[in-house]
Amino acid sequence: MSSSAATPTPPTGSSTPPPHAAPPAEGAADDLQAPPATQPPPATHASPAPHAVRAAEPANPAGTANPVDPVSSANPANPANSVTAAKPVDAAEERRQRRFALIGGSLGNLVEWYDWFIYASFAIYFADSFFPGDNPTTKLMNTAGIFAVGFLMRPVGGWVLGRAADRNGRKSALTLTVTMMSVAALLIAVAPTYDQAGYGGALVLLLARLLQGMSIGGEYAASATYLTEASARHRRGLGSSFQYVSMTCGQLLGLGILITLQHTLTKGQLESWGWRIPFLLGTVFAVVVYWLRRRLTETQAFQEKSVDGPDDGAGTLRVLWQHRRQAGLVMALTLGGTVAYYTYTTYLTKYLIGSAGMPKNTATLVSFTALAVFAVLQPFAGALSDRIGRRPLLITFAVGCTVGTYPIMTALGSASSYWPALGLSLIALVVVTGYTSINAAVKAELFPTRVRALGVALPYAIANALFGGTAEYVALWFKNSGHESMFFWYVSGCALVSLVTYLLMPDTRNVALSRAEEAADDAAPAETSHPADALAPGGAATTAPPTTEAATAEAKAKAEVGGLRSAGAP
Repeated sequence: MSSSAATPTPPTGSSTPPPHAAPPAEGAADDLQAPPATQPPPATHASPAPHAVRAAEPANPAGTANPVDPVSSANPANPANSVTAAKPVDAAEERRQRRFALIGGSLGNLVEWYDWFIYASFAIYFADSFFPGDNPTTKLMNTAGIFAVGFLMRPVGGWVLGRAADRNGRKSALTLTVTMMSVAALLIAVAPTYDQAGYGGALVLLLARLLQGMSIGGEYAASATYLTEASARHRRGLGSSFQYVSMTCGQLLGLGILITLQHTLTKGQLESWGWRIPFLLGTVFAVVVYWLRRRLTETQAFQEKSVDGPDDGAGTLRVLWQHRRQAGLVMALTLGGTVAYYTYTTYLTKYLIGSAGMPKNTATLVSFTALAVFAVLQPFAGALSDRIGRRPLLITFAVGCTVGTYPIMTALGSASSYWPALGLSLIALVVVTGYTSINAAVKAELFPTRVRALGVALPYAIANALFGGTAEYVALWFKNSGHESMFFWYVSGCALVSLVTYLLMPDTRNVALSRAEEAADDAAPAETSHPADALAPGGAATTAPPTTEAATAEAKAKAEVGGLRSAGAP
């Protein structure tokens, strides 16, 4: 049986690389895998590779290294346990699909987080509309409390939508989350004020935030899983870093609209009706993204799972419990990162205004500039993790946050002008980048396909509900009680817990996420530290690559992560 039986012959002149070769590195977007693409076997193989033989045997679909068409596989004439190869596509089409996957996953995430963050950005203007009283800190605590309540729905959304993503596909879950978020934004935009409906307006605000929380709980996992699975194996850190690029750009869009309204409307107009504008815009943005996400292509890893037929255990709590050690790791590694992220993003503006005494316009500009630089840093840090591993960046973040939070926040509290505040904010966000740029990839790499979205969603959502969503509320509580500096130690303590986790966990950089990647490992033994190292510059397979200490460490890390998965296998 020849290897050509498993994979159709490519068109003449095709430049499609062999399964175990790294795809052409033509930019971040080009490193996203195009799930429908089929890759021919390397011409240098004189005998069929083990995975090619398995792919030709319908009794063992798990061995296939080729993407398949789940629709044709479901045909009665073509049983679900058989493999139908998809038509090959040229390099230009692959690049187009990769770019579209990156744009679709990122823009949808941008709108989701725009809607989420404009609540925090505009709270200083609409707090008076929903809560009576003369104490401004109390009003902000009320709005912050509703902000935190939204986080309580994240575990529910993570469970419901994570299950949907594992059972029905990442694409369907991404489409559903953006629909829910648009409805919530519209509810906030039309919510009645306290003068119009008493606390009825605050109730509408609360319901909208609960819906937003449920949507975000599923969005994080669906987008993290989609961007990680769609990325080339040796560029997953880079690909998944665009999750926080889009999250931050969503916040920048909200802050940009805030700055524009601050310069075009009076303070009275903003507090009266101007704060509703960004929520109406969020509804419009969501309609565009809904159309975009309906046209996304499902990931190769999920398509491979689909051809096996229905999986009753996919996305269930029972299967997640079998991987409870990985779930615990997700919660622990999220703890310090989420507290630090919300401290230096959503809470920063309020801290500069309330504690440093900075004018609202100046504080908003500081946040906007710092976040713009922060967004640019994410791909560079993600790409760095693809070269040196995930743990070095995570450890650097945790150490910096543990020892640096108190002096940075103390200095920010006395920074009354733009440049000192900007410099301190950038130092903090550079440290946080060690976590934000790669955490999505790390979490997705810990779980198998059938429970990957739920495994990322639920533990992350629980950690965010307990710590991320309450960070701002805890900070204001300490401030109101006269012990504001205690919050700084709280952030450092959370980072310290995560530091211990990073030191003990394995590096996940080279874990196989799909059967095609596993087959590539079988065909090309891990003698080098990078898949691309198996090819010479001309594209020919090298015969005797040297074994290095780095390769040994890499193999050990793969074994450790594999042990985590096998320990939870049913």
